[in-house]
Amino acid sequence: MTAVHRSIVCVDVEGYGHRSRTDWDRLAVRRGMYAALQRAFTESGVPWNSCYYEDRGDGAMILVPPGVPKERLAARLPDALATPLVRHNCTAVAGARIRLRVALHAGEIRYDPHGVVGSSLNLAFRLLEADPVKSALRSSPGVLALIASDWFYDEVIRQTPVCAPAAYRAVLVAVKETRTRGWLRLAGADAERPTHRPVRQLIERAWPGFGR
Repeated sequence: MTAVHRSIVCVDVEGYGHRSRTDWDRLAVRRGMYAALQRAFTESGVPWNSCYYEDRGDGAMILVPPGVPKERLAARLPDALATPLVRHNCTAVAGARIRLRVALHAGEIRYDPHGVVGSSLNLAFRLLEADPVKSALRSSPGVLALIASDWFYDEVIRQTPVCAPAAYRAVLVAVKETRTRGWLRLAGADAERPTHRPVRQLIERAWPGFGR
């Protein structure tokens, strides 16, 4: 199969499999996640219907066509995605609230009858699973932790002021056989304040160890 270049967005819901969530909660989480993704992509100038995506149960993998400028994913997507998550969490029951890890990368992809493969995809998922990303989201008052690959940061974010490169910090990614550097930022810091107590506090009180 001929390789094609794609921007890669991978997302994962924090604590999706926690035993305190019910299946009804997970259905609500998935509805909320996809509604937020579709709205965020559209508002970022990335037509959702032009993308290829695969459902991952507790997240999704999205491939963006090469004709879409990559800077839209870094400049607009974090806040555009955090905003509907904030709104969702303000009305959702505790078990249906959503906090996301997001990974950005780009590279060569090969399609086959069963889906897609590529070392760039492997790296994107390693970024998503990196301990610094999980730890940053766990300790954040916000709803979203985004990690960009070293290549994506250097070639896209650092070159484009509207991508706010100063908002990122370098982190070590050490997952399975992967050892690399990623660039991390948080978004949606006001997301979890629908009541006098932050939602994060409410979740942790109901679910000790949530997000671990």
